[in-house]
Amino acid sequence: MIRSLRVVDFRCFESLALTVPEGGGVFTGNNAQGKTSILEAVCLMVRLHSPRSHRMSTMARVAGTGGFGIAGEAWGMERRIRWARRTGMDFAVDGEERSSHGNYLSDGGLLVWMGNEDLELVRGSGEVRRRYLDFIGSQFEPGYRRALSRYRRAVKAKNLLLKDPRNRDAEIASYESVMLESARLLTETRAKLVALLTPAAAEFQGEIAGKPEQVDLEYRPAGGEDLALALEQARDRERRQRSCLVGPHRDELVMKLNGLAADDYASEGQQRTLALALKLAQGRVLAECRGQQPVWLIDDIFGELDVARRNAVLRVLPEQAQKWITTTHLDWLDAAGGLGRMAKFAVSEGTCREA
Repeated sequence: MIRSLRVVDFRCFESLALTVPEGGGVFTGNNAQGKTSILEAVCLMVRLHSPRSHRMSTMARVAGTGGFGIAGEAWGMERRIRWARRTGMDFAVDGEERSSHGNYLSDGGLLVWMGNEDLELVRGSGEVRRRYLDFIGSQFEPGYRRALSRYRRAVKAKNLLLKDPRNRDAEIASYESVMLESARLLTETRAKLVALLTPAAAEFQGEIAGKPEQVDLEYRPAGGEDLALALEQARDRERRQRSCLVGPHRDELVMKLNGLAADDYASEGQQRTLALALKLAQGRVLAECRGQQPVWLIDDIFGELDVARRNAVLRVLPEQAQKWITTTHLDWLDAAGGLGRMAKFAVSEGTCREA
């Protein structure tokens, strides 16, 4: 579990130091006070990933200048990351510098992030669903993150070559070989994950909805069963459109509820329930396959739920897992008996104190 968190010049926090018990912590305060930034700092420290931004410069307290630091004790190790505009990111574990993202993540823990933006998993673009699978995949399969990085770099290079009016077929072929090598691990892992997620999501959908509902998840690789053949068949189209059109960067995760497309036919309540079920399924799959409970970062989702669904989510969250929860008030959590072993913190204008 995560025992402590310290940040310097991160988002609205000039400095922050807090200790959290095994059960976790509940962070209360009005909107735009810094609650979500605390959870984001945990996500960065553990997974080198922000669910809110891909640009490190936007996370520095003074936008566009300086940098930030995040550290803490997690799973019995002292972990530290720093980002500076001039030097980029560096990281260390127990005082020992780690040379790469992969080395830093190799002995880190697992996370599940739940937020109101999860509704986009059901009704947003395919990119949102690919990010969902990628975040799980990087925790599920040790080589996934490296394969994804290599694949993305190859696609970016290929797209630049496709925009060149000169014939660059030989160079395009060399990047496609990298794409093919990396894509194999990506598609195999994604297919395996979807097969594991489907029954868990169906179970949680019924638990939260209070009635059985059929959930079907289908992984559709954009290159089909033979990506090499798909690349060959798409070659003329890609030249015309000057863009790489097939491969894992175009994969789709299709969701159906009671036999119908969830984005088109499910009600907003059903869509929100399905988004919650997908995240709960993520936690179960990671716990069962990695033999370790993830930490749950739960960002202000309960205000959007009716009492029945709110209580259902609290009931199915793993009791033994550590949870970091943000909310504007504690009344509903006290009433549901959900505090348990969790500490309470008040967040206001970039400060956090134990309540």
